[in-house]
Amino acid sequence: MNILILGGGGREHSLAWAAMQNPKCDRLIVAPGNAGIAAIAECAALDIEDGAAVTEFAVANSIDFVIVGPEAPLAAGVADDLRAAGLLCFGPSKAAAELEASKRFTKEVCDACGAPTAAWARFTQAGPAKEYVHATGAPIVVKADGLAAGKGVIVAMDEAEAQEAVDEMFGGAFGAAGAEVVIEEFMDGEEASFFVLCDGAHVLPIGTAQDHKRVGEGDTGLNTGGMGAYSPAPVLDGAVAERALEEIVKPVVAEMARRGTPYQGVLYAGLMIADGAPRLVEFNVRFGDPECQVLMMRLGAQALDLMLACAEGRLAEAQVNWADDHALTVVMAANGYPGAYQKGTVIGGLDGLPEDSLQMVFHAGTAERDGDVIAVGGRVLNVTARGRSLAEAANRAYGMVSRIDWPGGFFRRDIGWRAL
Repeated sequence: MNILILGGGGREHSLAWAAMQNPKCDRLIVAPGNAGIAAIAECAALDIEDGAAVTEFAVANSIDFVIVGPEAPLAAGVADDLRAAGLLCFGPSKAAAELEASKRFTKEVCDACGAPTAAWARFTQAGPAKEYVHATGAPIVVKADGLAAGKGVIVAMDEAEAQEAVDEMFGGAFGAAGAEVVIEEFMDGEEASFFVLCDGAHVLPIGTAQDHKRVGEGDTGLNTGGMGAYSPAPVLDGAVAERALEEIVKPVVAEMARRGTPYQGVLYAGLMIADGAPRLVEFNVRFGDPECQVLMMRLGAQALDLMLACAEGRLAEAQVNWADDHALTVVMAANGYPGAYQKGTVIGGLDGLPEDSLQMVFHAGTAERDGDVIAVGGRVLNVTARGRSLAEAANRAYGMVSRIDWPGGFFRRDIGWRAL
C-alpha cells in the first residue's frame, strides 16, 4: 500500500521507520520530512495544515493510508477532509482533537464522566484569575487553554510566579492559545505517559513511557519539549495501567461517543501517579515526541498493522505482541535550547552509526545542505536503542551519542535515571 505520513520531526521519522519494516508498505511519502527521513522515504513539500491541499496530494499520489503525526493538522481538521474524500486516515476529527486543543474542553469531559483529574477553574481576564490564585495559594498550575507547542504550562511554586504567569498569558506570550487560561490544583506524584489506540468504540493499550521535560540533569532547569524518554515506565505497572484504562480512558472515550464525536486515533494520557492511583494531567491527540521514538523501537513492524486496525474500526480483534525489552532515546539539542539557538551547524559522525531493530538515530530538526546534515531546529536528533534491560538500552544509546561529532549540540547524560 501507498502511505503518507504528515510531519517532519523525530516522531514522524520513527513512524516512517516502523512502517518501512512492514511488508504492507510499498511506497512511503513523508511531508515535509527531514534529512534523516529522506534516507528511507520520499519527502514532499506540502502545507500539512491545509486539508484541501493534503487531500489533493493524497489522491494524486494514489495514497491508501494517511498517518497524521503532529497536533496542528488534527486541530485544523485535516483528518475530516481526508475522510470526507474517502481516504483512510489515522488521527481524530477536529471535534475530537479538542481533547488537546482546549484544556477547558478536556476538563469538562472529565467532569461529565467522572474521570479523576486536578481541580480547575477557567478565566478570560487577568483580574479574576489573579484573585483566584491569591485565594487558592501555591503551588499551582497555570495553563494556556489552546495549543502552545507544548510550552503553555507553568508550574508555579509560589504565588508571585503564578501571578506573573497569568500576566504573561493574557499579555500574549503564547498568542491566541492564552486568550483563555485554565488554573489547576498542583498534583503531587510521579508523571508518566499511557498510550492507547481508540477506534471510536474499542480501546487497545499500546505502551507506557516516561520522558524528561527539564533541560538539565537531575530534572533541573527550563521545561523543554522533552530531552529524552524510555519505555516501559516502571511507575505505570499493570495495576496502575488497568486503573487508568477503567477510570480515565474508557469513560472519556464513551463520553466522546455520547457527544457524537467518537475518538479515533492514538490517545496519549499524561498521568500523575501517587500511591498507585492515576489522575489525568492532560490528553494529547497524537504520539508524544520523544515517547513515540521508544514505542516505535519496541513495536516495530506491527505498529502499522495496529494503526490500520484502528483506522478501519477493527481494534476489537487486534493485539499487541510485546517483547520483554526496554527502549531509551537521548535527545541531542542545539546549544542554547530551549532559548535562542544557532541554526545551520554541521553534524558529523552519522554515516557510520548502526541502523537496525536495536538502534537508530531518528532525525528531528535536520536538513541536508551541500551533502552535509545540518541542524535547523532546537531538538535535532533522537538517539534511540533497545535492550533486554533499561541499562543495556541506555549503554547502547549513549555509545552511539559518543560517536556523533556535533560541537553545536548538547544532551543530558542521565536519561532514565529515575528507573535506573
